[in-house]
Amino acid sequence: MAANVAPAKPWDARLAARLVAAFADTSLQPNHLTAVRLLVGVAAVLLFALGTHPLAASWVLVLSNFLDHTDGEFARMTGRFSRFGHEFDLFADRVVTVGLFVGIGIGLRQSNLGWPAIMMGLFAGGAVMCIFRLREHMERLGGKSATRQPQFAGFELEDILYLCPLVVLAGWLPVFLVAATLGAPLACLLFYIQYRRHSGAGGGL
Repeated sequence: MAANVAPAKPWDARLAARLVAAFADTSLQPNHLTAVRLLVGVAAVLLFALGTHPLAASWVLVLSNFLDHTDGEFARMTGRFSRFGHEFDLFADRVVTVGLFVGIGIGLRQSNLGWPAIMMGLFAGGAVMCIFRLREHMERLGGKSATRQPQFAGFELEDILYLCPLVVLAGWLPVFLVAATLGAPLACLLFYIQYRRHSGAGGGL
C-alpha cells in the first residue's frame, strides 16, 4: 500500500519561507512574526470598520493573510517551537478572522444594507468563531491532518482572501458580507458534522 504523501506547501507559504530564511541565524522568534501579523490584521479590521478606505483595508488584509504563514514557516525552519507560540498563533487567527467580518459589518452600516450590516457582521463572525473552536478540538483529536485544508494547484481555501481588493474594486463588499452571513453558519454545520465523525457520538465541546 502506498504511503501517504503530504501535500506540497501552498505558494504563499513557500514565498514566506524564502523571505524569513534570511533571519534564521538571528534572535528573531516566531512569536515576533505572529505579533506583527496580529497588529497588521487588527489594522485591516479597523480600516474596514471606518468604512472610508475599504480598498486600503483590503490590501492590509492581504498583507496580514500572507504574514500568517511566516511564523509557522520560521518555527519549522529553526525548530523554535513553543506551546505559547501555538496558542498565540491561534489567538491571532481568531482575532483577525472574526474581526474581519465584524469590521466589514460596521463599515457597511452606511451602505444600502444599513445598520443591519452590523448584526450581519456579528452573526458571520460568531459562526467563524465556532468554526475555530471546532477546528481546535478536531486538531486535538486527530492532529494537524484532521484540519488540513484542501489544496488545488498550490492554493488553499483561505487564499480566497487575496481576492478581497478585487471584491472592493467591483463594489461587491456588501455581497461578500451577505454571502458570509449565509455561508459561515453552513460551513460551521459542516465542520460540526466532521467533528462528530472524529470524536464519536459522545464527543463534546
